[in-house]
Amino acid sequence: MKKSIKELLKLKKLQDFIAKYNISNEYIAVNRTTVTKALFIGLFIALLPMPMQMLVVILAMRFFMFNVPLAILLCWITNPITMPFIYYIEYMIGCYVLNTDSLTIHMSLEWFNNNFTNIFLQLYVGAFLLAASISSTMYFSVNYLWIHFVYKNKKKHYTQRKSNHLHKNNKPK
Repeated sequence: MKKSIKELLKLKKLQDFIAKYNISNEYIAVNRTTVTKALFIGLFIALLPMPMQMLVVILAMRFFMFNVPLAILLCWITNPITMPFIYYIEYMIGCYVLNTDSLTIHMSLEWFNNNFTNIFLQLYVGAFLLAASISSTMYFSVNYLWIHFVYKNKKKHYTQRKSNHLHKNNKPK
């Protein structure tokens, strides 16, 4: 996957776009640090019920160095199809944590607008807890897996080089 992303970054149109808008390479870099930060920031922002999530990702660029395209892409986890289900789960988590009774929910924009003040606290407490737990879990999981696979590949490469070296030295002359 890393190779395909690097090949994508070499495309002429993309290079022209990056040059035109003077985008720093750190914001499109594909390495463990920038990818794991993008996962954390993108998922955290995606799971918060707020408008213009992609703009918030862009504003976060001033404070953190991360892979911005990945973080923006992750904001689309909450889209018009998935939003009601995710917000329902967040609301129920908030009700459980705050030990409050949940309202009878009707999946409609009208119901949401009419009852927003009644569900605001539960929704945002649940959203913050879910966003923090999922984004942290993804951050640490991907970070660990990345380190693990790099170590495994280095070990494999070292073993192959060692066996090739031994094989060359043991050839009859």
